[in-house]
Amino acid sequence: MVESVHLLVSTESPTSDLAACAHIAEVAAKLTSEWLGSPARVEEHDGCPVVRWGPQHPEILLLGHLDTVWPVGTLSRLPSQLIDDQLTGPGVFDMKAGIVQALAAVSLLIDKGANVGAVGILLTSDEETGSRASRKVIASALTSATAVLVFEPSAGGALKTERKGTSWYRIKFHGRAAHAGLDPERGVNATVEAAAFVMATQSWGNQDAGTTVTPTLLNSGTTANTVPFLAELTLDVRAWSAGEQQRVDSCVRTWQGTHPEARIEIDGGIDRPPLELSASADLFAIAQQVAQQLGLSELRSCAVGGASDGNLTAAAGIPTLDGLGAVGDGAHADHEWASFSAMAERAALTAGIILAALNGEIND
Repeated sequence: MVESVHLLVSTESPTSDLAACAHIAEVAAKLTSEWLGSPARVEEHDGCPVVRWGPQHPEILLLGHLDTVWPVGTLSRLPSQLIDDQLTGPGVFDMKAGIVQALAAVSLLIDKGANVGAVGILLTSDEETGSRASRKVIASALTSATAVLVFEPSAGGALKTERKGTSWYRIKFHGRAAHAGLDPERGVNATVEAAAFVMATQSWGNQDAGTTVTPTLLNSGTTANTVPFLAELTLDVRAWSAGEQQRVDSCVRTWQGTHPEARIEIDGGIDRPPLELSASADLFAIAQQVAQQLGLSELRSCAVGGASDGNLTAAAGIPTLDGLGAVGDGAHADHEWASFSAMAERAALTAGIILAALNGEIND
């Protein structure tokens, strides 16, 4: 396992670098073939490479991503290594160790003589930037699926049974330029319009429901003595329910500006629906039973604010269990690490879940 993790981590793969992603896809396909004894394949979807093993439309889909947030060259200061129990390096926790765990789980089943003909693996390369190119191939892979296991990292060892849905908005406020000293009244101030919108958003969140509405990036103006004719704002929305996402979406789209001549242009909207508890409850119950049978520590679950491709599969109505990847810490951070000793345990846990799912132990 250590050698496989080292190979993947040492093959740097930032989402924005298509050549690097194509290279790691080839590396991962070869590694998958070696682990599982039958060929994996590299496909391209909307310009983005993906790795697939098993049927195109599996009953049990193992889902992960090969891309990371780390630029090429990060290895020079964050090398891939094993120190005591900690595997380190860019992307080791999110989520290259998890990919190796998935391969090890299927390998365990093959070694035991289990029929894994209905099991498929899909590894994408654009998850960190929203899975724009890979959404279609993910949706296609779900045609016959009865369960999806997602190998995003755990949260302190806990599996992720709920994820917030995400909405992203890029909003342009169009005004009219004028000289700020000579005749500002002839202008339409886009900055003022953006500020009014930002203030309105502060009443759109719902603390009790866990809904957050956060203005993030804001750019406006051209020179210090010109009434701004354009302002651009990015809005981040997170919610536990689809209903809350839709409520905030309505707030965004029905907002009225303060100046009758100002114009608002909205790009974006609801992105990933929530992964709700109902989508993961049965699979988590199976995972708890498997953990008990294996003599592992009691399995915990948690709800997290970040989204993953598991949000997409759950929204498609497929039972989905997330967070089956590495035990460790530091996603997207310099101190990122994954526990080596936990990898074999999580591989065995995953193998047991797959076997139970193949035996039809999931409630429809």
